[in-house]
Amino acid sequence: MKKFVSLLVMAVLLMACNEPTKKASETADMVVTNAKVAVMDPDRTITEAIAIKDGKVIATGTTEEIKALAGDSTKVIDAKGRTLIPGLNDSHLHLTRGGRFFNAEVRWDGVKTLKRALEMLKEQAARTPEGQWVRVIGGWSPFQFEEKRLFTMEELNEATGDVPTYVLFLYSQGYLNQAGLDALGIDENTKAPTDSEFQKGPDGKLTGVLIADPNPTILYARIGSLPPLTQLEMENGTRQFYRELNTFGITSGIDAGGGGHKFPRDYVGTKKLADSGKMPIRLSYYLFPQNKGAEYAEFKAWMLNNKIGHNGEIHLKHGYELEGGGEFLAWSAGDFENFLAPQPLLDRDRPTWREDLKQIVRLHVDNGWPFRVHATYGETISLMLDVFEEVNKETNGKLASKRWLFDHAETVQVKDLERIKALNGGVAIQARMAYAGEYFVERYGVEKAKEAPPIKKMMEMGIPVGAGTDGTRVASYNPWPALYWLITGKTVGDFQLASEENQLTREEALHLYTKGSAWVSNEETVKGTLEDGMFADFAILSDDYFTIPEKQINDLTSVLTVVDGDVVYGAEEFVDMSPELPEVIPDWSPVKYFGGYQWN
Repeated sequence: MKKFVSLLVMAVLLMACNEPTKKASETADMVVTNAKVAVMDPDRTITEAIAIKDGKVIATGTTEEIKALAGDSTKVIDAKGRTLIPGLNDSHLHLTRGGRFFNAEVRWDGVKTLKRALEMLKEQAARTPEGQWVRVIGGWSPFQFEEKRLFTMEELNEATGDVPTYVLFLYSQGYLNQAGLDALGIDENTKAPTDSEFQKGPDGKLTGVLIADPNPTILYARIGSLPPLTQLEMENGTRQFYRELNTFGITSGIDAGGGGHKFPRDYVGTKKLADSGKMPIRLSYYLFPQNKGAEYAEFKAWMLNNKIGHNGEIHLKHGYELEGGGEFLAWSAGDFENFLAPQPLLDRDRPTWREDLKQIVRLHVDNGWPFRVHATYGETISLMLDVFEEVNKETNGKLASKRWLFDHAETVQVKDLERIKALNGGVAIQARMAYAGEYFVERYGVEKAKEAPPIKKMMEMGIPVGAGTDGTRVASYNPWPALYWLITGKTVGDFQLASEENQLTREEALHLYTKGSAWVSNEETVKGTLEDGMFADFAILSDDYFTIPEKQINDLTSVLTVVDGDVVYGAEEFVDMSPELPEVIPDWSPVKYFGGYQWN
């Protein structure tokens, strides 16, 4: 009996000694209560509260259950009934390039009328110093305007006067005012690149319209010739842009590189932010070759000097990791997404595309690098799959064992979706049709637009699908019009594109923008839902995404955005939690006066 009592006392003492440790392990760093928490697990659980510790979710449940995990040092946030979702993840967004140019650009994203768009140009022209330009570099559609039309060149010149101005519309056309033509020395004798045009009027004089037919080099070149901001201004712009993304509830983005954007030179702003430990977003990036005809050499050099990394393994706080190669692998295999021009046909127009692409894909497979490849049209995808299947056979299935995907895939065919699935590939779809859908219908017809891209079929077949915008040029970076397009099949001008069969539920669309996009960067086991053990990345929304009228989805924002358990943005009742952001520079920056996305 005495031995039993001694053992009992020892057990009680051990329990008492262990109690503080146990309590500490269960004490959350942050709890959010009184919310509508969309866990986005397979059961689509909706609950009331969430607890965070060490940057990860430790529990979701009722407010009463989660409050029990709060200690004296726990940050307790009352959501006051608001909806809380996993942080949005744009699987194809040009983040580093967007930040680099953000402070120099007038954004027409969201502008409701052409009248206001032209007023913005006039106001910006009045404050733009000599030697700089007024520039609108994409992110808009004329169909978003009440007037449902483009501006005229007379209107552009009247608004901007003698201040050089460049306006980009998709990768289809660009517009230079007369001062811009003069500043760049473009006249009637200037030769345009192949498959492009400096448009002339009936009188033989330049109109100022630059036409990609379909080659966008003429548009890229004009962007590249504009005077840059200073390095400090670009670093500031990167911070402003990433904060802008946080305002929409974006906590992750996958950078698809971009033309005129060299690695590592043009990634400095993001790298400095990451190295400082102040990165407010998780960013994975793919490398996009810049030298046409020398892509293989570029990739080979990158592979010798850079290692693939994942956010789940290193730099958890920084969230700045190299993911692979793309979205262009070989320029000769590029099928430009210009629906104002005929589609390019690789076998007819690009005699070396097949050997160029195969060589580079094989390089990626042999070195264990994931890759993604730009492909708008079904005909292109079918031809590229021939190459991928050859490489997979030659490497004994090695290609199919790596993460790879197509970007865009607006007119991919079901037979080729089956081939993608057989090679364990995925697809990243973007809201380009929301901004260019009317032009697609004009060229290819209403029927073809009903499944452009066939998102529902991809999902039904079990193909991994990530969602995104392709911002900042061929679409806006705002994810909510993209989600609206996924759900309704409508453009930003409310033109009906997708058939009812190709429209997603709100839960399906949100899944693609969270867990679906996490697949693209090989992180679906660590982020994309709010299940226990997943990254604590989430957003509390301005309204209830799941119940508001569909049209109002376009107007959603975040009022509190959290990345890795840290508040990176707050508004309304949470504004005091928002980290300080430096003043916008330079003083004449359009962002200082207009902000980014326009709500009026």
